[in-house]
Formats: sequence, structure tokens, C-alpha cells
Amino acid sequence: MLKAFQIIVSAILVNNYVLSRFLGICSFLGVSKKIETAKGMGIAVTFVMGLASIMSWLVFNFILKPLHIEYMYTIAFILVIAALVQFVEMVIKKKMPGLYKAFGIYLPLITTNCAILGAVIINMNENYNLFYSFLFAVCSGLGYLLAIVLLAGIRERMEFSDNMPEALKGLPISLITACLMSIAFSGFQGLVQ
Repeated sequence: MLKAFQIIVSAILVNNYVLSRFLGICSFLGVSKKIETAKGMGIAVTFVMGLASIMSWLVFNFILKPLHIEYMYTIAFILVIAALVQFVEMVIKKKMPGLYKAFGIYLPLITTNCAILGAVIINMNENYNLFYSFLFAVCSGLGYLLAIVLLAGIRERMEFSDNMPEALKGLPISLITACLMSIAFSGFQGLVQ
């Protein structure tokens, strides 16, 4: 039970994918203009991360290891993630067309989101069992969700600010804000070993 708690706290706060590991920055900055869109992207990434961790663990342990082709893990994991993202894209397009339109190009970019690939590779390197792999991936996705929603909330407030210099409006102030958030999250370092 202690190991599960450590994984949860570590994945969400201490080793946050966006703010500590600096993975998934493209969609983090691209989709964080509105809270609703950021929530949708965070949930989609969390969903894909969780499923990808299960499928990648199964592929690695029941296909790659028995065939002694573990070195093919990167290609296998990318194929698993790409298939899952296609599935998620079809579901969102069918069930939530407004959200699908709001995502634009960033939904297919989940396929190449290094945070998802990073999660499944860390699972493999840490030699987690299936439960811990899934727990780590979902909590990492929740950490991504937390970071992107926080940034979206800040960006929405800054959009209506009259005191901001013209040169900082848009992406420059977003990058500065993300840096400050990263510094704030570094305060969690040492919380979990």
C-alpha cells in the first residue's frame, strides 16, 4: 500500500510529466487557452496513458519477452499508442464534435506525445507489474491534467488583463507562467523517495 501511495504522489506532484520531466509540452502549450479544452485534453491523455500502459505491458511481457525481441519495445509501444489514439479520436469525433473541433491538430498529436511514450517506457524500466503500471500511468495523466488545467485557468485570467505589456501577450507570458509553475512544483521534490 505504501508503494502505491508513493507512485500516486510521485506521478502527480513530484515527477509531474509537464512541470518536472518536461514531456508533453507541445499539447500543454497548444491546448491550454481555455479550461474546457484543457480538461478534455487532460482526460484524453489520461485515458490513452492508462490504456497504453496496460496494452504495452501485455505486449512487452507476453510477446516481446517470450520471443526475445525486447529491443523492439519502442516500435511496439509507438504502434500501441497510435492505435489507441486513433480509437480515442474516433470516439471524441462521434460523441463530442465540439471538443473534437476545439482540439484541432492537437488530438492527433497525442500519438506523438512523448509523455505517453515516456510513461510506458518508465513502466518497463521500473519493472512495474500490471497494476503498478496502470496506476503510474493514470496518475501521470492526472498530473498532466492538473498542470494543463492550472495553466489554462491562469491564461484565461491573463487574457482579460489590461496591465500586461504588448510584447508579453500570448505565448511569451504563457512560457513565463509555465516556468513559474515548474519552479513551484519543484517544491515537492524530496516528498517521495
